[in-house]
Amino acid sequence: MDKQQIGVLGATSLVGECILRKLLKEQRPIIAFSRHPVTQTHSQIIWQQLISHQTVKINAVKHNIPLWICAAPIWILHDHFDLLLAYGIQRIVVLSSTSRFTKNNSFDPHERKIALQLIKGEELVQTWATSHKIEWIILRPTLIYGYGRDINITEIAQFIRRFGFFPIFGSAQGLRQPIHAEDVASACCYALNAVNLTNCSYNLTGGETLAYCEMVKRIFTVLDRSPRLLTIPMWLFRIAITCLQPLPRYRHWTAAMAERMNQDLIFDNSAARQDLGFSPRPFKLTVEDISS
Repeated sequence: MDKQQIGVLGATSLVGECILRKLLKEQRPIIAFSRHPVTQTHSQIIWQQLISHQTVKINAVKHNIPLWICAAPIWILHDHFDLLLAYGIQRIVVLSSTSRFTKNNSFDPHERKIALQLIKGEELVQTWATSHKIEWIILRPTLIYGYGRDINITEIAQFIRRFGFFPIFGSAQGLRQPIHAEDVASACCYALNAVNLTNCSYNLTGGETLAYCEMVKRIFTVLDRSPRLLTIPMWLFRIAITCLQPLPRYRHWTAAMAERMNQDLIFDNSAARQDLGFSPRPFKLTVEDISS
């Protein structure tokens, strides 16, 4: 089984690239899919470009790919169900997010939309896979970071570099469990190979639980700066976010993010530890983790 072709959707994403590196170390043959043309060459990887809502034309399928990992947004996966069937899919590991729980009751409509997309995406995958006798595993990471490409830790670091401080609402004591992209990729690869596990979901968290304000202080430390946290009221947060949103890096920032600084967004990962041998690293940032 370990020499069967593996298809990776979202192969150029942060987690997708981590997955490719791990599969290459295992000497697995890979067919990688991306929306953008890729000029990289490697003897173990065949690249395919995603075209519109179809991966490639069905009649162009030349490979049998029984095993799949989807590191692309789960809500786009249904666009490629027919193609996956044409490739002879037998098993798939799909990334979702714990945001399906934490943003479901947000006062921000965009965040509620994201949560709904995640929930519906999971439901579609489960229904489709079950009806075609395809084995599925859904993994829900918490706050992902790594290599300066995430929209969480890296953006806080960029804000600190630009303004020299970071704004917080209240005491910002809400608990977080940031997880490195490499640990998410490891869980994906293990889940793909764990043939004794089928049709189940797991929450993935980092190896350390810490307060939001402490998380931000550690970002200051790795930037070699003294922590400067500025407590501001919500009305000022709303004004600041309105001013920042035209900038591409901050376009998804919302006042709801400030409110959640004081909410515990933590999950039990004991099932993943037991079934997947999941052992994530603590939150020990390096310069590489926040360098874009």
